[in-house]
Amino acid sequence: MMRKKNPTVTNAADEARAAEILGRVRRMEVRTSRLVNDALAGRYASVFKGRGMDFDRVRDYVAGDDVRTIDWNVTARTGEAHIKVFTEERELTILLLIDISGSADFGSVESSKRELAAEAAGVIAASAIRNRDKVGVILFTDEVELYVPPGKGRLHILRIIREILFFSPSKKGTNLNHALDFANRVLHRRAVIFLVSDFCLGSPIEKKLAPVLTKLQVTHRRHDVIAVSVTDPREESLPNIGRVCLEDAETGQVVELDTAKPHVREKYQQQARNRREWTANKIRSCGIDLLECMNGENWMPQLMSFFLKRRQRSG
Repeated sequence: MMRKKNPTVTNAADEARAAEILGRVRRMEVRTSRLVNDALAGRYASVFKGRGMDFDRVRDYVAGDDVRTIDWNVTARTGEAHIKVFTEERELTILLLIDISGSADFGSVESSKRELAAEAAGVIAASAIRNRDKVGVILFTDEVELYVPPGKGRLHILRIIREILFFSPSKKGTNLNHALDFANRVLHRRAVIFLVSDFCLGSPIEKKLAPVLTKLQVTHRRHDVIAVSVTDPREESLPNIGRVCLEDAETGQVVELDTAKPHVREKYQQQARNRREWTANKIRSCGIDLLECMNGENWMPQLMSFFLKRRQRSG
C-alpha cells in the first residue's frame, strides 16, 4: 500500500529550509552592503564609466562654447546660433558569470568557493545597484544552468545572492565557452562581464584552456571582461596527514597520495603554483584583468587595489 505523505511534516521542513536560506542571504547582504559602504564608496563609479554621451537639449550659443557643438539646423531656422548639449549616459549593464560546477562546492575553511563567489558577486552587484546600473547573472556548469536578466534594486540583489548560494545545478563539469557564447547572445550592447570561476578545467590544462582564451578574446572585443579567480588554500598545499584519497568533484577521478612524504607535498604545492601562475599569465596576456581571491582570506584589499589600478590606467 502506498503511504500518503504528511503535508504538515513536508511544509514544516520546507519552511525551515526557506528560513535558513533567507537568513543566510540576508546575512550575506548585510556583509556585502557593509563592505561596499566602508571600502568601495565612489570607487566603482570612477572605474566603470558610462557608455557614451546622449543628446540632452539645444541652447543659445555663448561666447567660449565649442563651435563644433553648434546645431546648424536650429541656427539656420532661428537665425541665432545654438549648440547641442550632451549628458553622459551613466547606466551600465553588469553581467556576472558564476561557475557553480562541482569543484565550486569545495572548501577547507568555514566557507566554500561558491560562498566566496557569492560574496564577491554581492559586493559587485551592490556597488552597481548603488550607481543605478543594472546587474544580471549567469550560473553555469557544463551548460548554462540559470539566467537572471539584468535588473535593479535591493530585491534583485537578494535574488542574485540566493541563486548563487542555493541553486542546484544539473551538471558538475565546467564549460566556460558555453557561458561566454550565451552572454554574447543575450547582451545586445556593450557590458561589463565578471567571469567568476576557479578555472579548474582538468588536465592537460594547456589543451583545456586554449579554446577558452580564444573565446575570451572575442568576448573582450565586444565587452569589458574581468576574470575573478576563486581558490582554496587546500588546493595550494597539503597537510601532513598520511595517506589520503583525493576525488575530483567534477569527474569523480580518485588519486591516492601519501602526504607523510615531504617530496609528495612539495611536488603537489609546486604543481599547483605553476598551474595557477600559468593560467593567470595566459588570461592577462589576452588583455583581460584578473582579480585573485583566496578562500578564508580578506580579499577586499585586492579588490581595492584592482579598482585603483584600473582607474589609474584609464586616467
